[in-house]
Amino acid sequence: MSNDRDSNKKERDKGFRRKTRKCFFCTNEINYVDYKDTRTLKKFVSDKGKILPRRITGTCAKHQRMIAEAIKRSREAVLIPYTKD
Repeated sequence: MSNDRDSNKKERDKGFRRKTRKCFFCTNEINYVDYKDTRTLKKFVSDKGKILPRRITGTCAKHQRMIAEAIKRSREAVLIPYTKD
């Protein structure tokens, strides 16, 4: 009976492997996230206008903080809308 449980657990664990993503900014050697670069910033904003989390974008903690700050600044400067219609 325990063999059945072990084999089922192994089968379940196979499907839940997450692909690790590399940081976009580290791979392209970008040290500063500019708030005026709306084309790049729109990649990190969801359809509803929310800032996407690190686990989805794959950015490192340092660049995620820079992204969040740049998005907030560009929203304030009306370069990126707060919400999308």
